[in-house]
Amino acid sequence: MSETKSPLPREVADAYVDELIALDPVTGTYLGVKESSSRLPDLSPAGQEALAELQRTTLARLDKAERQPGADSDIERRCARLLRERLTAELAVHEADEGLRAVGNIATPAQSVRQVFTVTPSQTDEDWAAIAERLRAVPAALAGYRESLALGLERKLYAGPRPTATFVEQLTEWADTGDGRGWFEDFASAGPEALRTELDEAARGATAAVVGLRDWMRQAYAPAIEGAPNTVGRERYARWARYFNGTDLDLDEAYAYGWSEYHRLLAEMKQEAEKILPGAETPWVALAHLDEHGKHIEGVDEVRDWLQGLMDQAIDTLDGTHFELAERVRRVESRIAPPGGAAAPYYTPPSEDFSRPGRTWLPTMGQTRFPVYDLVSTWYHEGVPGHHLQLAQWVHVAGSLSRYQASVGMVSANAEGWALYAERLMDELGFLTDGEQRLGYLDAQMMRAARVIVDIGMHLELEIPADSPFHPGESWTPELAQEFFGAHSSRPADFVESELTRYLTIPGQAIGYKLGERAWLLGRENARRRHGDAFDLKAWHMAALSQGSLGLDDLVDELSAL
Repeated sequence: MSETKSPLPREVADAYVDELIALDPVTGTYLGVKESSSRLPDLSPAGQEALAELQRTTLARLDKAERQPGADSDIERRCARLLRERLTAELAVHEADEGLRAVGNIATPAQSVRQVFTVTPSQTDEDWAAIAERLRAVPAALAGYRESLALGLERKLYAGPRPTATFVEQLTEWADTGDGRGWFEDFASAGPEALRTELDEAARGATAAVVGLRDWMRQAYAPAIEGAPNTVGRERYARWARYFNGTDLDLDEAYAYGWSEYHRLLAEMKQEAEKILPGAETPWVALAHLDEHGKHIEGVDEVRDWLQGLMDQAIDTLDGTHFELAERVRRVESRIAPPGGAAAPYYTPPSEDFSRPGRTWLPTMGQTRFPVYDLVSTWYHEGVPGHHLQLAQWVHVAGSLSRYQASVGMVSANAEGWALYAERLMDELGFLTDGEQRLGYLDAQMMRAARVIVDIGMHLELEIPADSPFHPGESWTPELAQEFFGAHSSRPADFVESELTRYLTIPGQAIGYKLGERAWLLGRENARRRHGDAFDLKAWHMAALSQGSLGLDDLVDELSAL
């Protein structure tokens, strides 16, 4: 009898993805697994523990896999390190019971339940039959989520009052979009007439579940957490920072780096602002001038089409010169985000077979007039050469990596760092010579530096440095953070408020943009020095984008060696 060969790390990682999809059909839908389309995950404490048990079991399998012959190859080693780091970070979050107080305006279980419908296949009657079944699953999913929050209350594990209040507002908007119907009913209205009765009934049930959750949050949860802190403190923050960045950060060093970038960018912004509006008191006065008098796109459909054209043009220009793109990676779609979410634009990757392309999403926040300066650099970040080129390339090369490295193993700071690097790359390549667009780019860079300052500062209650032009010597609070962010951003007040609530909802995520960019720049510089005149930026880009996910622990080393 032949002996069964033990799996190597990549096989363990991909088996984990298969088992994860069985527990979490939302993940399955994003990967393009058709069988996931009719289901939603168990968001109860028991469902959370089932995921954690899968993570523990997988780590035990990985221990054995790393002892197998061939496990020390570069491709197996990278996958094993990522899998171990990610599962360990995820378990640390679970074992601290963070899932029992997951409330806020972004990236919580309730948002995932709603948002997954926007990427669920909806081309055929069969697709819509699956959607009807998924709509019928909404009440149970939200009931499980409520059960988790109730257990959090019992254990005195509270979400912050401000994220909670914003979440209640979101639920109210989902319950009634303004025409007497809820968001799920609006969504279901696009389905075929043959399934009209079934879809409408299921959508009404989903809306009723939203109303029930909203009323419980408003009447039971919010009063119970009144007076709880909105910030998380150093211990919880460090745990979340590890989760989002893939490394144990020196938070005080990162805070100081944020301030150094703030001063550098402010000086450059002042120079650019002088070209736009000579004598402007601050760069943001010049940007406010552009809000009124700069180039604009009028109309929601028009801005969607304009953004599509911007990405198409970037692909045509960059492909063959600074990147080598497969035909299926060249396809990306511009979409308008559904109402009732956070204010920031975002990106969703393609399905594993590319039947659903990568998509950028613009929340309009009720606006119909869009300044160009605020869009160009942002779409280089969200679309091309930012998130789309990286995450779609991962999917494209998944067969030579692992399914895990190309998808669910994503480290936020790696992806956000690349996307911010992509903005800087477009500036380096001369795409932002227009004065309005370059000041907008610098404003976007400043927003990411401000994120490092206020996210770390307010959660750790750090002191504002003596050389700061803003409240020197005082300790950060969420109120000061919002004031600082608003004073150093061109974004409107509702965006600023949404952003600060986001930082209170997912602490440690917002710092990954600048810290990730720093890692990408350092890796590129090290590789350039190593190769000297033979350094090939296009070859380096493609090798870097084909490595799959890496935490910041490993990213600089791996990029430097390319």
